[in-house]
Amino acid sequence: MNGFDDLLAANRQFASTFNLGGFDGVAKAGVGLVTCMDSRIDPLRMLGLFHGDAKMFRNPGGRVTEAALEALVLSVHMLNVDRILVMPHTKCAMASRSEAEMHEILNEKTGQDTTWQPIHVIKDQVAALRQDVMKVRSHPLIPHSVSVGGFLYDVDTGLLEQHA
Repeated sequence: MNGFDDLLAANRQFASTFNLGGFDGVAKAGVGLVTCMDSRIDPLRMLGLFHGDAKMFRNPGGRVTEAALEALVLSVHMLNVDRILVMPHTKCAMASRSEAEMHEILNEKTGQDTTWQPIHVIKDQVAALRQDVMKVRSHPLIPHSVSVGGFLYDVDTGLLEQHA
């Protein structure tokens, strides 16, 4: 028995009625999304989308990193994306502590100095969101014809508020 047995059993159950095969990999609804890895976010359902409708990139804080930009460029040019949402959320751990506080917690949990590991905390979510949207809009490989918006997702109400 290993630490994955429950997940493998659930996967077998899922696969027994699996009907999502055959997608070609393009975003049927033309949507690209950068959001946080937080498990309170259900990106497809919250936007009225289904499997195969969107390309999603998730990371701590939902920031537009170099890796996120790479995913967006590929999504726009190869996977049918013509609308991009950048969507961090309320009550995000990345916006609730300083980098020093995050390292203090990690140091305690790991028993070692973690300051060599960058932790990209967010001091002002709305300002960071606007900056991230501008990164996408001004990227030379993302055409101006692509709609780009910045939204803050409220984890308590399920609502999006557009900020950029």
